Amino acid sequence: MTVLLWIAVAALAVWVWLLLGQGFFWRTDVRLPDRADPPSWPSVAVVVPARDEAEVLPLSLPSLLTQDYPGRAEVFLIDDGSGDGTGELARELAAREAGRGGLPLTVDSPGEPEPGWTGKLWAVRHGMALARARTDAEYLLLTDADIAHEPDSLRELVRAATSTGADLVSQMARLRVATFWERLVVPAFVYFFAQLYPFRWVNRPRCRTAAAAGGCVLLRREAAERARVPESIRQAVIDDVALARAVKRSGAAGAPGDGRLRGGG
Repeated sequence: MTVLLWIAVAALAVWVWLLLGQGFFWRTDVRLPDRADPPSWPSVAVVVPARDEAEVLPLSLPSLLTQDYPGRAEVFLIDDGSGDGTGELARELAAREAGRGGLPLTVDSPGEPEPGWTGKLWAVRHGMALARARTDAEYLLLTDADIAHEPDSLRELVRAATSTGADLVSQMARLRVATFWERLVVPAFVYFFAQLYPFRWVNRPRCRTAAAAGGCVLLRREAAERARVPESIRQAVIDDVALARAVKRSGAAGAPGDGRLRGGG
């Protein structure tokens, strides 16, 4: 009986810690902070690493090209060795949207990654270099090719960054769930991520906890250069968390949120 009692006490202590001592991770009500329009809208370069994304590109890419953003913005899609015609399809979609006032698109390929680089980060590096060479963008939006953005997504991200002074703003995509197993697994994944990286802790500049949702990261270019991103995280497997950690360690401020994106698979 004594052993069972101690087991029960230990289990209760664990539950109390999870409920009260882990940043209230179970409350998924963290959203972008209160925000207002900036005096002038900064320019943004959107970097999209893509590998074999032809199936989802007709949905995701137009959502970027047709962003309702008052400032200057340009999209750089980096075709990371696709074998399904991703690059060609991206050019076709851009040509179609160009006649409707869509954002300009550059499609390029980085070639084979150098030793010590993961494929995605090699593509991101190439896209960021292109953006630096061709634009004076103050912000970089790093987003996955399988994510469809709401029309005001970029506007709201920039508003959040400029209103709070945050160097990094990240949002978790609303993942698509269609099958029974997806409905079962996806919520558990979101809560597990929040348990490891409680959003409230991530939002505190002096707290060591850092994380971001790699599918949508708005990053001030100066902060990226100060943190030496992506060179400093070139071997990272979980690149979004590594990116946020590098930026936060360099002295930047961050503002993660949740809820204004639609995610693919």
